[in-house]
Amino acid sequence: MTAIASAVLMAELDDAMNDRSPARRVEILRQVTNLFLADVDRLNPVQIEVFDDVLVRLIERSEARTLAQLSANLSGLTLAPRDAVRKLAFHEDASVAAPVLRRSDRLSDEDLVEVANTGGQEHLLAISGRDTLSESLSDVLVVRGDSVVRGTLAQNSGARFSEAAYESLVRDAERDDGLTEKLGRRQDIPIRLLEELVAKASARARARIFQSASPDMLEIIKVAVAKEAERAATLQPKPVDYTESLRTVIELNRKGKLNDQSVNRFAVQGEYPSVVAALALLTTVPVEAIESLIRNPQLDGLMVACKAARLNWSTAAMIIHNRPGCVSASKPQVERAREMFETLVLSTAQRTVRIWSEEKSGREKRLVG
Repeated sequence: MTAIASAVLMAELDDAMNDRSPARRVEILRQVTNLFLADVDRLNPVQIEVFDDVLVRLIERSEARTLAQLSANLSGLTLAPRDAVRKLAFHEDASVAAPVLRRSDRLSDEDLVEVANTGGQEHLLAISGRDTLSESLSDVLVVRGDSVVRGTLAQNSGARFSEAAYESLVRDAERDDGLTEKLGRRQDIPIRLLEELVAKASARARARIFQSASPDMLEIIKVAVAKEAERAATLQPKPVDYTESLRTVIELNRKGKLNDQSVNRFAVQGEYPSVVAALALLTTVPVEAIESLIRNPQLDGLMVACKAARLNWSTAAMIIHNRPGCVSASKPQVERAREMFETLVLSTAQRTVRIWSEEKSGREKRLVG
């Protein structure tokens, strides 16, 4: 950039700043950007600083659509003006901030952490796709990021996580097969957390982890699966004695007090033998059948029993959320259960439980015979 060109440009810039025409400012920004891009490899630090001052002034008065293109142009430049890049990175419009957040090496880790602490999810998503991410930066993204951000982080091999961040991701993975698969393919996940991840994974997610694991990781995963099988064998639930619970619900029923309200109270207080006994009495289904529905991760059968027992959705939901020894149902699972419950006809539900009862009785007779 010659001295004459610089002088002309600065004069035009001053005019543009005083001009209320957005088109004029856009044109000046375009000229400045093109001039910088054409000469960037020949500019010294002082000249780059001049461009930096010019661009910052223009950024403050330019529209987001124009700045998004500037951000894209500067994002991959090693010598991009630092203050201008930082100004773009902190822009509230994600279309402006995202290109430099995703690619620019002119942003310090402190800059990125600050944006991660204050920006929206699209800002966080852009940062999570960077080639490298420090532990401190990843920790913020794990805490503030939504499921899309966390999934992107999990599959980013350049991201480094603290053990606390890994623990948080592994907990989330209990309800997200996609996240489970991404974490299972990482080479740096602590072994104890990999074991926990695989132990709690669905059969589908576990199979996919097996398919993509390296030989070394595969051996660790096999050990984790074996440990979980051994642990599960020692944790078989002890048979529950329903004698007292049945006596309680029979007495409530005799007094006309076995109803939606009483079953809801049992669920809230965690009195699940009473919940099972109440559903069994209200549906005339054996307690063993109701018990298996309570423990089943698939909620369809439980919803049929709740409907047949004339419970309302509030009580059915309370039963779902407080089941002892069961993994918490995900939001989509609960929504599907609600849709089924509300569309299920009472007579259909009652006919279905009668079939269950008859089948149970028939099996018992065949065993006796």
